[in-house]
Amino acid sequence: MRASIDIGSNSLLLLVQDADGNTVADVQSVVGLGKGMGPERGLFRPDRMAEALTVLTAYSERASALGVRADAIRAVATSASRRAMNAPSFYEEVRRKTGIRVDVVSGEDEARYTWLGALAGIDLPAGNLMVVDPGGGSTEVIVGEGRQIRSRVSLEIGTVRLTEMFLGYGTVAPGDYARLRAHVDGVVGALAIPAIPKALVAVAGTATTLMALELGLETYDAAKVHGGTLSAAALRTWIDRLLGATPEERKRLVAVSPGRSDTLLAGAAILLRVLEQSRRQACRVSDRGLRHGVLVAR
Repeated sequence: MRASIDIGSNSLLLLVQDADGNTVADVQSVVGLGKGMGPERGLFRPDRMAEALTVLTAYSERASALGVRADAIRAVATSASRRAMNAPSFYEEVRRKTGIRVDVVSGEDEARYTWLGALAGIDLPAGNLMVVDPGGGSTEVIVGEGRQIRSRVSLEIGTVRLTEMFLGYGTVAPGDYARLRAHVDGVVGALAIPAIPKALVAVAGTATTLMALELGLETYDAAKVHGGTLSAAALRTWIDRLLGATPEERKRLVAVSPGRSDTLLAGAAILLRVLEQSRRQACRVSDRGLRHGVLVAR
């Protein structure tokens, strides 16, 4: 048995697999560890650290019950943890209280793990492929072929960061969304894509939640989401619906993953702009990602 934990800016995810690579447990919790940090370097908030510690304690116990010791879990932390000045002291507390050792990985390693995980279990055309991961703190855009990464860029736009910079957590004013979109346009517009990719694969919570909504799922079903196709037209429809909704309406609309209801609009804007920049009309959605890639790479 083996296990990994992905500690992102918004979500914490636990994956446990058997020796043959079959999934035994795949759990996610929306914690918002990066909330309130601001757009640059900052601090994890005490309430977010407390919530994350509670979740990581539960993950340690779940993995142990399935036969994986806490100190054998491959736990990696990404964008928010690279920016949080109190991340080292927090993860030392995590180690002392749970036994989990957390590795704050570089952007390059994050891209490699995401790439390896995202492409698993999806039929894709041969040739140049692109993977996009709109996370809470940053957006990773990776281009490659097979297992070989040709280029990767970490864009300093993420769902939590953009929500706090432009939208807030109440009803969104159209002018605020317009400013968000202009900012995203500027960042993504500078992204050089030399050739139209044969396929674009979107990973992580924004993409999988939007795919679940498009499928009309009332409860999340990874088997139905994984490998699905999400069009630019569908993204525009969901942006319009989210833009006009109150916080309570957003939670009802995003009942399949209510913890993402406030940041999904920003995530959809990122994903749509990357599609436009790559000259694709749709993307494939992968339910797999970094947590799978760290086990493949071991």
